[in-house]
Amino acid sequence: MSDSYKHSYKVGEDLLNSLSVYNVGYQKCEPEYQWGPGVRDHYCIHHVLSGSGYYSYGDNVWRLEAGDTFIIFPGEEVEYYADRNEPWEYAWAGFMGTDAGSIIRSTEFTRETPYIRKGKIPGDKIKTGLEHIYEVKGNTYEATVAMAGALYSLLAVFMHYSGREEQEKDAQMIYVEKAETYIGTNYSYPITVEDVASYVGISRSHLFRSFQAYRHKSPKEYLSEYRIKQACHLLKETNLSVSAIAYSVGFDNNLYFSKAFKKQKKMSPSEYRKTHISSR
Repeated sequence: MSDSYKHSYKVGEDLLNSLSVYNVGYQKCEPEYQWGPGVRDHYCIHHVLSGSGYYSYGDNVWRLEAGDTFIIFPGEEVEYYADRNEPWEYAWAGFMGTDAGSIIRSTEFTRETPYIRKGKIPGDKIKTGLEHIYEVKGNTYEATVAMAGALYSLLAVFMHYSGREEQEKDAQMIYVEKAETYIGTNYSYPITVEDVASYVGISRSHLFRSFQAYRHKSPKEYLSEYRIKQACHLLKETNLSVSAIAYSVGFDNNLYFSKAFKKQKKMSPSEYRKTHISSR
């Protein structure tokens, strides 16, 4: 009796422009189970969990084993199939978006060598990253964002272990951009720097170093400045009370909001509103 299986999830129409998971899953294949020859319209990373198989691309055929990882590039004809005696088991994630190409170029995946051998990157990090994408799957916008966040974290692992200093810097930039996206979506809630770091998938200290390197400020300062910026817009364009605006931009304490606002703008929220109303 066969012990093969396949668990997969394909995202619907709700895709993000910058980076979005297209599908995700894991499978234990039948002997000589084959995909292709065929072409995909998205990137797809496969990580071999056990067994072995073969990946054919162009004039090359590579034998891949447990711990190896390979990628399919969009628009390229490929074929891959399980070994007859020890068919492979793998996990995968397909993805697309405007950021996808530049991120992959910052890894060691190339069209000439579309695989990374076991040992170059800790296999548990790749496996855990793929599992996380699968765990947060769903057909809501929130799930789409969560899957994209998990995908950014996984790709940052490949960048981090690329062995080049500039790629480590690129990985840090990914962390910062991912944090800024989370803040831009959730600033109206009482989120903390710990929440941001948890979403990005790194420690608070690592997030702090990344922000200092690329924004020359701490994540806490960036979050506060972002909230005050949104508050300024509401003070100028709406008739909401100062208290309502404070809650609208993520401050659950009106007094703390006023202190934070005055520290940045050198005037109280009420004074800021009067100044800009009178200057219209």
